Amino acid sequence: MKTEISQDTYLVGIGVSPGIAIGEVYLLNKQTRALEWEIEDYEVEGELQRFSLALEQAKAQLRQVKKDVSSKPHLREHLYILDTHLLILEDEMLVQQTVAQIKKRMNAEGALKRTLTILRQMFDSIEDEYLRERRSDVDAIGDRLQRILAGEYDRTFGEIGQKSLLVAHDLSPADTMQLDKGNILGFITDCGGRTSHTAILARSLEIPAVVGLETVTTVAQNRIPAIIDGTTGVVILNPSEETFREYLKRKQAFEYQEKGLLSYRDLPAKTRDQFTVALRGNLETVSEVESALKYGAEGIGLYRTEFLYMNREQPPDEEEQIAAYREMLEAMDPHPVTIRTLDLGGDKFVTDLCLEDEDNPAMGLRAIRFSLREINLFKIQLRAILRASVAGRARIMFPMISGVGEIRACKRIFRDVQNDLRRDGIPFAESIPIGVMIETPSAVFVAPLLATEVDFFSIGTNDLIQYCLAVDRGNEHVAYLYEPMHPAILRALKATCDAARDAGIDVSICGEMAAEPQYALVLLGLGLTELSMNSSYVPRVKQVVRQLMKSDGEVLLTKLMTLSTGKEVAACIDKEMRTLLPDIFAHAPI
Repeated sequence: MKTEISQDTYLVGIGVSPGIAIGEVYLLNKQTRALEWEIEDYEVEGELQRFSLALEQAKAQLRQVKKDVSSKPHLREHLYILDTHLLILEDEMLVQQTVAQIKKRMNAEGALKRTLTILRQMFDSIEDEYLRERRSDVDAIGDRLQRILAGEYDRTFGEIGQKSLLVAHDLSPADTMQLDKGNILGFITDCGGRTSHTAILARSLEIPAVVGLETVTTVAQNRIPAIIDGTTGVVILNPSEETFREYLKRKQAFEYQEKGLLSYRDLPAKTRDQFTVALRGNLETVSEVESALKYGAEGIGLYRTEFLYMNREQPPDEEEQIAAYREMLEAMDPHPVTIRTLDLGGDKFVTDLCLEDEDNPAMGLRAIRFSLREINLFKIQLRAILRASVAGRARIMFPMISGVGEIRACKRIFRDVQNDLRRDGIPFAESIPIGVMIETPSAVFVAPLLATEVDFFSIGTNDLIQYCLAVDRGNEHVAYLYEPMHPAILRALKATCDAARDAGIDVSICGEMAAEPQYALVLLGLGLTELSMNSSYVPRVKQVVRQLMKSDGEVLLTKLMTLSTGKEVAACIDKEMRTLLPDIFAHAPI
C-alpha cells in the first residue's frame, strides 16, 4: 500500500512538449511481467503457434490504429511510425531468435523476453541520441507482444471518462496516437527522451508532456491532483493551494503567449539593432513541410535523409529519392532546403547495406565515413539531389566531417557526379552551396581550413557537446555533466563562428541549442546567421530575437568567456535574460 504523498512533491524529468496541464492523475498500469519457464518437448509446437498468432494479432492491432489515425489530419504525417512498427514485427532477428529460444524448450514469453534483451543491448551501444532512442520502438513492440501472450486486451483510452493527467511507465507511439485531447490534458512517463517518437507525437498533439521521470509510477496515486509543466520538465504531485494558483497564472500566461506567437509567422527574425538571422526547420519527412510553413520557418536547415533508408529491405533507388527531394524543394521554394547526406551507422536499418556490428559505433563507420566507403550508394544520393535541384534552392551538407581530406574526397565525388550528368544531358542546378556539419572536436580545431573548402558551416551541437565533454546524456550516471554552456563548448562555438566570419561564409546551428530561447542572446553574440530547429519552436525563438540587441549579445559573450564553469555561465545567461525580457523568462527554470 502506498503512503500518502506529501503536499508539493516536486519531480523533475525531461520536458518534451511545452505547456502546463492541471488535473487529476489517471495511473495506467502498463507493464506486463513476462514469466519464463522450461517447457516439455511436446509443448514446443504449441508455443511456436502462440508466438506466431501473437505476431499476427499485433499486426492487426497496428493496422487498425493506422486506419483510425488516417482520419486525423494532424497525425497523418506520423503514420510512418506505425509502418516502422509493422516492419519490426517482421524483423528476421526478432522472429528467428525467439523461435530458436522456444525450440530450446523455453516458453514463448520467456523466449521473447530474452530476444528483446539482446536487441536492447544492441541499441544501448549506439551513442547518437536520436538513433539510440529508436530502441523505444522495439520496447513498444515487445510490450505489445507480451500483452497479447498474457491474454490482455489491446489498450485504448476510451474508459478515461474525465479530464485527466495520464501517468504511465511508458507510452508507445500507437498509444499516444489514440489519446483524446478532450480527456487527456497531459502525460508523464518513467521512460522516454526528447527525440522519442512519443515525444514527437506529444508535440504534434500539443499535449504537455514530461518523460524520463524513472519512478513516477511508483510514487503517483490514482486521482490525486497534479501539475505538469512540459516546458521546464517539472511535475508537482498534490500541489498546495498556493502552488495551484501560481501555476494557474502561468498556464494562462503561456496560453495567451502561444496564441500571440503565430502573429510572428511572417515577420523577419530581426534584432532591434537590425541584425537578421534566418530561422529554419529541422525535419525528417516531406509530410512535415506543412508544419514548417505553418510556423513560419524560412526554409529547411536540416533535412535528415536517412529516414528514406530506414526500416526497409533495400535502400531507396535514385527515382524514389528524386521524388522526395523534389517535393521538399517545391514546397519550400523560394526558401532553401539543406539536404544532409546519409547519416547512417551503428545499427542495421537497411539489411541490404550490411552494416557491421561495432564496439563503439558512434566513433566507427558512420555518416560520411560510411558514404566514402559505399561510393556507389553515395553517388546515387548525390545524383538524386542534383537532379531534383532544378525544383528549388537545394544546399548539400556532409555530416561528421573530421578533416579537410574528407571534404575534398566528397567534393571530388560530387564533381564526378556533376560531370556524368552533364555528359548525359541531364539538367541540374550548377551552383549548389556545399556545407559541412561541425560536430567533432577535430572539425573545430581545423575550422579555418575547412572554411576555405565550403560555402557554409552547420554546427551540430548535440554531437559536438557529447564528443567534446565525453558525456552520453542518455546515461543517467553522467547526464549531469552534459552542459550546453560549458566553457569548452562556448570556446568551440566561438572558434567555429570566428573561422566562418573570417572566410566570409555563413554559419548556423542545427542542434537543440538553437530551439532554446534562453540561448538566443548568446547565439546572436556569436554572429550566427541561421538557427535551425523543430519548426514548432520557430515563433517562440523569433519573438525573443526581435526583442534583443545583437550588440548586447556580444557584450554578454565577452563576459561569459571569463567564467570558469558551466554552472556559472548558465546562471549569468539566466540572470541576463530575466533582466532583459522579464515577461518571457520570469518563470524560466534556473
